[in-house]
Amino acid sequence: MTAIIPLSELRETIDGIDQQILQLINQRAQCAIEVARTKQAEGENGSFYRPDREAQVLRRIRELNPGPLSGDTTVHLFRELMSACLALEKPLEVAFLGPQGTFTQQAVFKHFGHAVKDVPVATIHDIFQAVETGHCQFGVVPVENSTEGVIAHTLDRFMASSLQICGEVEIRVHQNLLGKMETLAEIKEVFSHQQSLAQCRQWLNNYLPGVPCTAVSSNAEAARLASLDNSKAAIAGLVAAELYDLHVIEKNIEDEANNTTRFIVIGCQQPCSTGADKTSILVSTGNQPGALHKILAPFAEHGISMAHIESRPSRQGLWEYVFFIDIDGHRDDADVAKALESLQNNVKMLKILGSYPKAVI
Repeated sequence: MTAIIPLSELRETIDGIDQQILQLINQRAQCAIEVARTKQAEGENGSFYRPDREAQVLRRIRELNPGPLSGDTTVHLFRELMSACLALEKPLEVAFLGPQGTFTQQAVFKHFGHAVKDVPVATIHDIFQAVETGHCQFGVVPVENSTEGVIAHTLDRFMASSLQICGEVEIRVHQNLLGKMETLAEIKEVFSHQQSLAQCRQWLNNYLPGVPCTAVSSNAEAARLASLDNSKAAIAGLVAAELYDLHVIEKNIEDEANNTTRFIVIGCQQPCSTGADKTSILVSTGNQPGALHKILAPFAEHGISMAHIESRPSRQGLWEYVFFIDIDGHRDDADVAKALESLQNNVKMLKILGSYPKAVI
């Protein structure tokens, strides 16, 4: 039978471990400061954040983790540590779809940690503009939802932007009905982002038939509006409920249990290959027979897996479309480079939107 260790002895052991952890954390922070000095001495004065390096570190931590903490927990802890250390080098400013309390803000914190300066803006266009003008080093924008598909505004904005995709992050989305009221019968109108309204369409039809649903710029804006009127409700995350002092009338009202939104990080960097990457491209073929075959053939020929393909009107000619495509691999990988070179010769326009590490968690 295993002997029971006295509680006082266990607490003393924990205190000693905590002291060691604190010393090691500050040693790491001091190394981060030295890294910044070295980079500055070498003439580097831009963002010190490197998405490829961070992804490699976090994957290594997951592989080394012996437990009992889960892999996701250890990755989360180290991401926050890395975020705090990076802030000592040079704080990051990251634009997101505001106001405070949106799922896009949650994606910022999940990808960059809480030591960044998160900058709320009103629209997806404004996120791109904040990065393009240098007001922020990075931006985070939604690109697709597992229930409702792509976010058209994001894809369309890439057509005219020089920004690169530097990373991705996935958020498990739980939609909640919030308001000042206590019961469903008191609700006269529901506010939310159009994507969230669509993700909860069946629930709304079943439990609030005939109640008007109004699309607004974000879920957090919906929560703000609901906080001003006792007859108005909002569909938003739990963070918004806390920020705007709303009751959670019903939890998890999304129609699909695994409702997930994918966000991408936009910036000016071109991350190096990490061995577990995606490449996103924009392709235009013009209105010609066999156009889609010309796009797909090079990837099949070189054994490149395609993760996603989406078409959008090109706005340059009647019935002309552009294709947004995600493939596995990095543009510097030999097979991917050959496929892209072959594709270039078969299409009207090819724009590489970025090669970047796949989401770690």
